[in-house]
Amino acid sequence: MVYPDPCKNIFSRTFSHFSNIIADFTDNNLVNIIRYGEDYYASSEVNFINQIDPFTLDTVGRMNYRNHIVLNLATSHPHYDEEGNTYNMGTAIIGIGKPKYIIFKVPFNASDPKSKKPALSKVQKICSIPFRSSLLPSYFHSFGMSENYFIFVEQAFKLDVVLLATAYFRGISWGRCLKFDEKDVSWFHLINRKTGKTMSTKFYADPFVMFHHINAYEDNDHVIFDIITYKDSNLYDLFYMENMRQEVAKFIEKTKDFSPPTCQRFVLPITVDKNVPAGSNLVTLENTTATAVKQEDGSIYCSPDTLLQGLELPRINDKYNGKKYRYFYGSMMEWSPHPNKIGKMDIATRTHVQWKDEDCYPSEPIFVPSPEAVDEDDGVLLSSVISLNPDKPHFLLVLNAKTLEEIGRASVDVPVHMDLHGLFIPATQS
Repeated sequence: MVYPDPCKNIFSRTFSHFSNIIADFTDNNLVNIIRYGEDYYASSEVNFINQIDPFTLDTVGRMNYRNHIVLNLATSHPHYDEEGNTYNMGTAIIGIGKPKYIIFKVPFNASDPKSKKPALSKVQKICSIPFRSSLLPSYFHSFGMSENYFIFVEQAFKLDVVLLATAYFRGISWGRCLKFDEKDVSWFHLINRKTGKTMSTKFYADPFVMFHHINAYEDNDHVIFDIITYKDSNLYDLFYMENMRQEVAKFIEKTKDFSPPTCQRFVLPITVDKNVPAGSNLVTLENTTATAVKQEDGSIYCSPDTLLQGLELPRINDKYNGKKYRYFYGSMMEWSPHPNKIGKMDIATRTHVQWKDEDCYPSEPIFVPSPEAVDEDDGVLLSSVISLNPDKPHFLLVLNAKTLEEIGRASVDVPVHMDLHGLFIPATQS
């Protein structure tokens, strides 16, 4: 059947293939460990996640998001509130209705050991956001959450749906299906957590590529959110084999102009007075250079306040997720094969400190608060460290989160690979 809508025609053909091949595409869940209810899963960004036993690390089984909610892709960066509820976001490319982004919730008490039903069986859809372009939706790796709002950045880094649907037959990687549109803009969507309604004000910024939100909070009728941005998508080119096989000096020379990760703060005014003239900066907060300038059409052009350059894989004290905070931690990055460092950023003083050790590659540092902690940075950082020295085994590093001084390390005499993200699971859940 030929449909009058050409997009519908394309979708019906390509996704008949897509829906058949996605099951065999991948369940290589190496990005993060996430929790739904009392269930733990290894996840990537596709619709399959692997349930694990957090004590034995045995694989319990494979879960398909689509058995519980219409999703084809989902992030590995959910948010957890103080009650223990889990919030996550995904993309519905095929299914009921038009393509859309979806935010959903899994209640803290969703696990049911008696019926053996997964926590995802009680998933609740909060809202959906339509694609701006049906065939070129925005790629997103994470999203933000403050006390009353979700923050979704619809960036100019896009997923070519037709290429993705036919990637298996073409023999191309997922990376080849991502395109950066330098002529587009980045749109910021504010969604009310209680109502699921998207704020009508149109916020936008210059185009960039981003993967990670650091944190978000509200202050004096503003939403502040901190993210890590790149000026382009050249990062993906680093990992093709033709680059990885180069001599070190040549690799460093080739990548010296690549965009470094930059920690940036955006500030969005929640209330916009229609009588304020165009050209006015609506940000009234002190201690930030971020601006939100009203345009003639009523939209708001946002420019960021740069906090730090060269840090990725950000983590915070999770008790401050969605709240005003002062510190974040991460991996200090260079586009070279040289060992990286662990960094701690103090937003109040705009200073940072680092930990490093010879021949060591530390992973993302995970903050674990001290029992009865009062200060935001009272706790330890855990990092899995790869050693290049054959006489020095790989180890779990424990740092004082206040000073980044080493408290101890636990060596393991087994092969350890570089990881991306992780989750600290306490022996007893509070």
